[in-house]
Amino acid sequence: MSTQLINRTERLATIEKMLFRAPSGMRVVDIAAACGVDRRTVYRDLNLLNEIGLPIYQKDGRYFLNQEYYVATVRLNVNELVALYIASRGQAYVMEQENPHLISALKKLSKTLPDSLVRHMRHVIEMMRSSPVDRGFVTVLETVTRAWAENRKLKIWYRKPGATTGSVREFAVYFIEPAANGGLYAVGYDYLSQYVGAIRLQWIKRVQLLSGTYEIPSRFDRQRYLAGAWGVIHNSIDVQSINVVLSFAPDVVPAVKERLRETVHALKMLDNNRCLVSLQVSDWRELLPWIRSWGTKVEVLEPKALRDEITAEALKLAAVYGSSRMLS
Repeated sequence: MSTQLINRTERLATIEKMLFRAPSGMRVVDIAAACGVDRRTVYRDLNLLNEIGLPIYQKDGRYFLNQEYYVATVRLNVNELVALYIASRGQAYVMEQENPHLISALKKLSKTLPDSLVRHMRHVIEMMRSSPVDRGFVTVLETVTRAWAENRKLKIWYRKPGATTGSVREFAVYFIEPAANGGLYAVGYDYLSQYVGAIRLQWIKRVQLLSGTYEIPSRFDRQRYLAGAWGVIHNSIDVQSINVVLSFAPDVVPAVKERLRETVHALKMLDNNRCLVSLQVSDWRELLPWIRSWGTKVEVLEPKALRDEITAEALKLAAVYGSSRMLS
């Protein structure tokens, strides 16, 4: 950073940015060195920032920015605002739980849009408000988000679907990732199993923010843990991976390759121009929407339980449409 900033306005913005990026706080002497001014100037700047509404507080000789009450200022053009609106609406369609923070964000976005767009967004906001909110899930999401922002460890209590007992473990959040199937996952280091994995936030029954902090390893491979084209997070903690093998018809092979180009998978071409795709997932049930979207262009080969599920659905459909023909 330059040792001499142009003016006080730039210096105030720089101090705000530094505090935002320092969850463990900063000493005045370090801020002064970074900005190229003396400590008395930094004290005056911190007082001014606090006066204009920046939630700054001091503890043990370090200055912090209260992330819970901090509101960032972002300048976006109309195309960027509409892009965020479209993305948020797309995510809202698949989310299992309503997120009041999404509604709040859309409300703020609407204040900066032309009137013709504001009218529609207000209608959308009112429609979203009518949906019930799971306060327990919102509390979990807020706590996990804060842990991620401040690089603080979590203690989590969770129970997998169908399990009679739960589990308690310590967790370091590396990032939060939504999945197309409606799930929301925290990917990070699990201190009990001592490896990086994912946990579905909907499984968490209780969460506690700890004082201990962590650093994400520089060699951490994020791509390995991102949601695949089918919207499923890999390597869920405390869940054994299942190998799913699918056979695709020749005419959809190009589309399959395109959909899976950035995911961890094994694809093999067969002599009849069909292709085999092998996927490692934690729960094959989360693959069902994606498999159904291919209709008769895909055949499930493994596991048997998934094949039986699709077969049972096909028989039910045949019965329904067979009955329809008889009635006509």
